[in-house]
Amino acid sequence: MKRLIWSAFLATGMATSAVAQGVTVDNCGEPLVFEKQPERLVVHDMNMTDMAFALGLQDKIVGLTGITGWYKTSPDFDAQRGDIPELAQKYPTVENLVAAEPDLFFAGWYYGMRPGGEVTPDTLAPFGIKTMILTESCVHLHDDRPQASMDLLFDDVLRLGQVMHVEDKAEALVSDWKDQLATIESQTADLEKPRVFLLDGPADAPFTAGKFAIPDAMITAAGGENVTHDLDTSWGRTSWEAVAASNPEFLVLLDYQTGNGAEDTFKFLQDHPVMSQVDAVKNARWIGLRYEELTPGPANIDAISKMAKAMHPSLN
Repeated sequence: MKRLIWSAFLATGMATSAVAQGVTVDNCGEPLVFEKQPERLVVHDMNMTDMAFALGLQDKIVGLTGITGWYKTSPDFDAQRGDIPELAQKYPTVENLVAAEPDLFFAGWYYGMRPGGEVTPDTLAPFGIKTMILTESCVHLHDDRPQASMDLLFDDVLRLGQVMHVEDKAEALVSDWKDQLATIESQTADLEKPRVFLLDGPADAPFTAGKFAIPDAMITAAGGENVTHDLDTSWGRTSWEAVAASNPEFLVLLDYQTGNGAEDTFKFLQDHPVMSQVDAVKNARWIGLRYEELTPGPANIDAISKMAKAMHPSLN
């Protein structure tokens, strides 16, 4: 019955409405109700932290999780972070979060939480902590989600803006991003679309982006075709043989900024018995992009522009 009521609510076009002094937003198909604006926010991962920084929420953020355990941060990120503490270098525990006394945790499935794990919306609720879930990650619990589009970024920024009562700033950001994307898409509309493969580092089986991960939409926006679009997952594994059979013409290599980063990954492909024979490797056509550029966040827009120019030299 609750799901029917919520479906009717969404059908009226009122996905966000006044509730007392707060708002209600969609949260993986369920209503997430805030009777008042959250005052203490914990954010997981660089991409979601970038969303919060873009909205100027530093004064509300009491902690970050999942930053330095995996990535090197940029000087710009460090400057925006200031003295905000990191509560856990990788995934947080309930104890980490409760100690910071937040009223909102912004995270996702496999972005700070695991289905059935220690930290979930259900385990945090008894402590008065609400959880806003990254929309891209909803597919891990609800497999009836639509395939990825740039709305994964736009809608999450708008949701966060609504919850934190900075709607005008969120709407202005999204409007500007849409204008930038429209320009890129108009520039690539009549150009040939290269076959593109994204790789998240050397491995026995390639870890890549399927139809529910935002890089699938980013590759399309940049004027390419994701060769793993048919993978019925967000981020997941396929086989080297399947990738090689698609003969990608361009590579997007995730650059964790450790060692030589994407250069090491490309060297791995050059030495790989199967992948060394595909056009993208033989012609050395690739770009390295950082984690926060390839997960839903403000850095997506510039990353799409970088990809478009690298795929289509005529744009330079």
